[in-house]
Amino acid sequence: MNPMNIIRMPLYVHPARLVLPVVAMLLFILFYVIAALKYPGGSWKDPSHTGFSFWNNYLCDLLDSIAINGVQNTAKIWSRTALAILCAGLVYLWYHLPILFARRGRGTKILWASGLLAFVALLSLSEGTHDISVRIAGFLGTIALIALVVELYNYEYTTLYPLGILCIVIFLVNYGIYETGNGLRFLPVLQKFTFTLFFLWFFQINRILAKVNRQMHPLKPGGRRH
Repeated sequence: MNPMNIIRMPLYVHPARLVLPVVAMLLFILFYVIAALKYPGGSWKDPSHTGFSFWNNYLCDLLDSIAINGVQNTAKIWSRTALAILCAGLVYLWYHLPILFARRGRGTKILWASGLLAFVALLSLSEGTHDISVRIAGFLGTIALIALVVELYNYEYTTLYPLGILCIVIFLVNYGIYETGNGLRFLPVLQKFTFTLFFLWFFQINRILAKVNRQMHPLKPGGRRH
């Protein structure tokens, strides 16, 4: 038996539940802003700097137990909670992505499985596992994103796949800088721009997923499917 054939993918989700990924992304932003405000200080450029620097601190700096300036990081509870909520919300969104595609072939199964595994790897991110978590999530995420864009193109989601291509390009630029160290001084800002771009893409995906979900399984006023 082909292992790919035993993977079970969803055909439908109750429309009201598709608000969950949006709520997760908004809570992530809120909690990360709070974490940034509570961050004691220190960055790669200036370890003695007080507070969080938009230009010089990485988002993952907020996850560490000890801030770069050597002080106990009181922001970590907010940032780690934000990351957990975000991963949960995006896993929920990614789990239901196959609803976008009428024929769930090998490409759909690859994007589905590799994307879910990438989020699991990202959730394990901490100061002790940072590098390996980033590399595993980066590898799986690249496979998932490319497979997703190919499927979006094949199904003519013309408002989604161009933005997806841009996200992949900027994602690979980030990863290239991280691995090579070339242009490292630009990475903190580029990282935040990349998060913003991906959030816009995921918001759009969630919106169209909700639309397709309703079209495929319209609900009667009483809440039952036709």
